[in-house]
Amino acid sequence: MKLLVKAPAKINLSLDVLNKRPDGYHEVEMIMTTIDLADRLELTLEDKDVIKIISLNRFVPDDQRNLAYQAAKVLKDKYDVKKGVTIRIEKNIPVAAGLAGGSSDAAAVLRGLNTLWDLKLSIDTLAEIGAEIGSDVSFCVYGGTALATGRGEIIKELPAPPICWVVLAKPFIGVSTADIYKRLDVSKIKHPNTKKMIQSIYDGSYHYMCRNVGNVLEEVTLSLYSEVAQIKEQMKKFGADAVLMSGSGPTVFGLMHHDSRMNRVYNGLRGFCDQVFAVRIIGSRHTLD
Repeated sequence: MKLLVKAPAKINLSLDVLNKRPDGYHEVEMIMTTIDLADRLELTLEDKDVIKIISLNRFVPDDQRNLAYQAAKVLKDKYDVKKGVTIRIEKNIPVAAGLAGGSSDAAAVLRGLNTLWDLKLSIDTLAEIGAEIGSDVSFCVYGGTALATGRGEIIKELPAPPICWVVLAKPFIGVSTADIYKRLDVSKIKHPNTKKMIQSIYDGSYHYMCRNVGNVLEEVTLSLYSEVAQIKEQMKKFGADAVLMSGSGPTVFGLMHHDSRMNRVYNGLRGFCDQVFAVRIIGSRHTLD
C-alpha cells in the first residue's frame, strides 16, 4: 500500500520575539501561512519493522537526523506500531531556507502514517505530537493560516489572507535558525504590530496586510549575509508591494496582487538569484482523509 502526501512550505507574514524563556527557547508571536510550493512524499507500507528514508537531494539526510524519520519513529514508539514505512521525499522546497521544509515533511508523515498505519488520531493529537519533533511541526500539521505562540507550538487558526502572488528568492546559502536566535538582542527589538496584521487578515485588506509585515530576525540575518539584503532591495526595485524575509532566512518573499507585476519581479530576480519561485498563498487548512 502506498500513499502520496503533499508537504507545503510556509512563510511568516509577521514574526515577533517577546523574550527568552527559562527552557532556552524564545517566546514568539508568529503569523504563518502555507504557500503552493510543496515537497511530495510517497509513503510505502512495510511489513518489516523499519523506517527508511529515500531522497535524491544530497542536502537531505536519510537517517534519524531527518525530521520525517523522527515523525515516523515517534508515532511508532508511542502507539507500538509493528509495521514499517519507506518514505520517499521529492524535495521542491529549498533546504535551510526559512520555509519550514523539514517541519512540513515531518507533518506530512504524521498525517500520512495516521492513515497508512490506521491509527485514527485526530488532527489536534497529531499537532501535539508534532510539537515534540520541532517548533514549526504543529503549524505544518494544520496548514492554512495561524497565529503561533509559545515557542511556536500553540496554534490559533486564522482566516485565509487576501489572495495574492508570492515570489520567493533564496540565495545559495543556508542559515542556522539556532545561530540567528543566539545573536538576537531581545532588548533592542522593534516589534511588528501583530494585532494589526491579524486585523488586516480578518478584514481581507491586502493593502494593510502589506503595510504590517515584519520580522525581527531580519536585522540579524541581513547583518551576516549581504546577499539577503541585496535580494530585498532588488524585490523592492522591481515593484513588490511588500518584501520580507521568511523565518530566520535566507529566503526573501515579495507580495503582489497583479500578474504583470509578479512576472516583472519573478523575471528580474531570475537573473539575480539561483532559486526563484512564483506561487500563491494556499490559506486553507489540511483535512485528514
